[in-house]
Amino acid sequence: MKFENPYRQDFPLIAKNDCAYLDSGATSQKPGVVIERMKRFYENENANPHRSVYKLSENATILYSNARHTVADFIKANDDEIVFTKNATEALNLIALSYGNSVIEKDDEIVISIMEHHSNLVPWQMLAKNKEAKLKYLYLNDDYQIPDSELEKITSKTKIVSITLVSNVLGTIIDVRKIADIAHKNGAKVIVDATQATAHMSIDVNNLGADFLVFSGHKMYAPLGIGVLYGKKELLDNMNPVLFGGDMIEYVYEQETTFAPVPNKFEAGTQNIGGAIGLASAIEYIQNIGWNKIEEIESGVMNYALDKLSSLPYVEIYSPSNREKQTAVISFNIKNIHPHDTASFLSSENVCVRSGNHCAQPLLRYLGLDSTCRATISIYNNKEDVDRLVSAIQNVYNKFKKYIER
Repeated sequence: MKFENPYRQDFPLIAKNDCAYLDSGATSQKPGVVIERMKRFYENENANPHRSVYKLSENATILYSNARHTVADFIKANDDEIVFTKNATEALNLIALSYGNSVIEKDDEIVISIMEHHSNLVPWQMLAKNKEAKLKYLYLNDDYQIPDSELEKITSKTKIVSITLVSNVLGTIIDVRKIADIAHKNGAKVIVDATQATAHMSIDVNNLGADFLVFSGHKMYAPLGIGVLYGKKELLDNMNPVLFGGDMIEYVYEQETTFAPVPNKFEAGTQNIGGAIGLASAIEYIQNIGWNKIEEIESGVMNYALDKLSSLPYVEIYSPSNREKQTAVISFNIKNIHPHDTASFLSSENVCVRSGNHCAQPLLRYLGLDSTCRATISIYNNKEDVDRLVSAIQNVYNKFKKYIER
């Protein structure tokens, strides 16, 4: 039985390939409008912005500026609060190296959750070690939520709280605003990793209480190699750049340099202009569909998948019990079968899931796991993809059954 999804045909790879692509948490597929927009740029508009007065360069400058405005509007920020990076990882490292280095001193505290992706963990680990500060973790209850008692770890010694909005392993949606309010009362700044959220829910940096927010374009239908750092203007103004070179300077003398105003001072060298334009096109694609329709389709597929997987007694699912506090991510294992074996057999049936620790080793260790399989859902998925996943899981179990039931 076919389950219709009007958006599947928008994605050339999905339309042309007979596969159930359930790995959008690693990278999403790209709609044709984004591919065509970037093709048009490279075929008809390619030039380096900010550097020349001929029309092609001037037009590239306008396109780059318009892309920044589209991103700013997408998260309810101002244009000069948007810095383009190559991904969320670079953005988080920039914050740690610049802002973190300027405010963290010996015996200060940095608070993150145990759910963090390595990109939002290792930079703070390194900073804490270099500054002789303390890195503290917010741990989870049995329902994969951060209990209020853990938030008592945010104190007057806390200078930075860096938290994911959506766990890339559990799909848990974090109440970032509650955490931000506590952090701000204690004088700390709040950094939000929205990488797993931007394709699935509306983001308002003001409602979240974010002082900084980061995300990658490639997980929300944009090309690889483009990311975003949002920072409040007054914070960015007082931060030092960490990369130096062309287009981020104001004046250079033999022994002294002054820097351009934000956001330019954080964008050294030639930027990924095509990527920024592609990101803007992806945002427009999302906005044309609308968040209500995206939520309707994705929550329908996710709930169908959770129901189907829950009916298999040999499948373990790692998800919050309240599905309203989960989005797009389902981690699971077949009991007594290694996740890599499961994923490999699923691949043989053209079902694409990820297996491993998902760049979240401390979380997996905390959960008593080595690795999991992970299915992530996007706007182009349908119930048929889920049926193929479930059927393939049943086939895997049947192949291993005589060995694991001894």
